[in-house]
Amino acid sequence: MTDDELLVARARRWVDEAERVVALTGAGISTDSGIPDFRGPQGVWTKDPAAERSSHISAYLADPDVRRRTWQARLHSPAWQARPNPGHLALVDLERRGKLDVLVTQNIDGLHQLAGSDPGRVLEVHGTLRRYACLSCGAGGPMEVVLERLRDGEDDPACTEAGCGGILKSATVSFGQPLPAGVLDAAFDAVQGCDVLLAVGTSLAVQPVASAVPLALRAGARVVVINASPTPYDEVVDAVVPGPISEVLPVIVGSSSPGPAAAPDGESRPGT
Repeated sequence: MTDDELLVARARRWVDEAERVVALTGAGISTDSGIPDFRGPQGVWTKDPAAERSSHISAYLADPDVRRRTWQARLHSPAWQARPNPGHLALVDLERRGKLDVLVTQNIDGLHQLAGSDPGRVLEVHGTLRRYACLSCGAGGPMEVVLERLRDGEDDPACTEAGCGGILKSATVSFGQPLPAGVLDAAFDAVQGCDVLLAVGTSLAVQPVASAVPLALRAGARVVVINASPTPYDEVVDAVVPGPISEVLPVIVGSSSPGPAAAPDGESRPGT
């Protein structure tokens, strides 16, 4: 066996022996679905550092041009046509085997739910692009409602609630916004009670979510990082497994390779 094969075999044994597994997923699990990540070698922000500005709530609120560009990016995102890949499906299989306790995701694309993950087990710590929200009155609804207004010619749609007219945004967490109430606490509670934490496709560069790794280690869990690029925790975790997530993760979790999921009818990503 090669060193990489030994790593995968060891990680698979830990998962097989575990009673409670928690998965922490980031943008890297969806790249094989055609959705680019942010900080990787071909990431959106790596190739265009200025694009990160639209993910800061202060810029979004202050600059109508930022909002217009962001709405166009939402409308034309490749994520609309994205389908769950074998990485997503492997976690569904792990759940069906009774191993996966909670799936904590930094992604907003909804591909875990589209793959078949129980929505009650998915904690979307950065919100979801599948809905919109008014930043003034808090009203919201399906994102498709606002996208249809864009197709009809609006470029910076405002809230249509009576007497409001506030700024609309996807129901996601931008830099400078608080995380959804209770979601992070639930995620950390799950991490502290798991036997194995799988950190999949995440740079582990964004706090406070990344602190799940040292929290799991202090609680005595095994931590396996599966990511294309190095993370700040690679030297302290139990295993760092390289390779394409859609190929490696099904092997680690012992997936039975469920068939392809239905084509999504919704949106995706990032914190915009």
